[in-house]
Amino acid sequence: MKLVPLHDPSQGPLRVAGLMSGSGTNLCKIVDHQRRIQAERGSSPYEMVVIFTDRADSQAVRIGKQYDLPVVVRDLVAYRERRSISRRDLKAREAFDVETVAALSPFRAKAAAYGGYMSIATRPLIDAFLGINVHPADLSVERPDGSRQYTGDHAVRDAIAAGESTLSSTTHIIEPVVDGGRILMISSPMEVSLQAGWDLATPADLAKAETFNQDRLKERGDWVVFPRTVEDLALGRFACDEEGRLYYDGAPIPRGYRLGS
Repeated sequence: MKLVPLHDPSQGPLRVAGLMSGSGTNLCKIVDHQRRIQAERGSSPYEMVVIFTDRADSQAVRIGKQYDLPVVVRDLVAYRERRSISRRDLKAREAFDVETVAALSPFRAKAAAYGGYMSIATRPLIDAFLGINVHPADLSVERPDGSRQYTGDHAVRDAIAAGESTLSSTTHIIEPVVDGGRILMISSPMEVSLQAGWDLATPADLAKAETFNQDRLKERGDWVVFPRTVEDLALGRFACDEEGRLYYDGAPIPRGYRLGS
């Protein structure tokens, strides 16, 4: 059985484009990790080479100035308005992504880190880069029918409402099904914390629990597992076989590699 690394480090550092729509904190953590590695080891196996945002009001320009990185801004709302396009027009979304890929081509990125990128990626963007996303839930948890239990924008809320005692963040490959890509890495579990007096049967209290624990999970989950995933990808530790099944250091990871295991 032949395994092919998702990135071959003999080809040089993994060039990464950061995609964002809002605060970009996940991308900042990836760049911080890169620069910490450079300071400690003399070089990093990966390099963030450009920041892309689909929202003109995001923090992308500020982050670009902070880290001396080029920034590409293509506002999706303005793109739709100029062309009178509906949000549900998938062909227009594909056209937007084709132009995004063209705008990013001079930077020769192989991977794309989706750091709070809120637009659904269509096939042109998926095919252009090895896309990596971080999701605030353990995506290895499944329903009886085999579908993933905690997907979507309110995964933390749903996990708490279901009675989960711990939360984890998951990195996965961007594939056509939202939150359905092959799992790369899962962060160490973080205990759910609930304040006295919260009644999770009350929507307002459940929303408070969601916000409180999602903020905690960013620090203990997202900001740990996302930079680590990019680093290990760049080091060639993730590979796949002829069937597309993933491996970590040569061992199969059908449900991802779990930190702390």
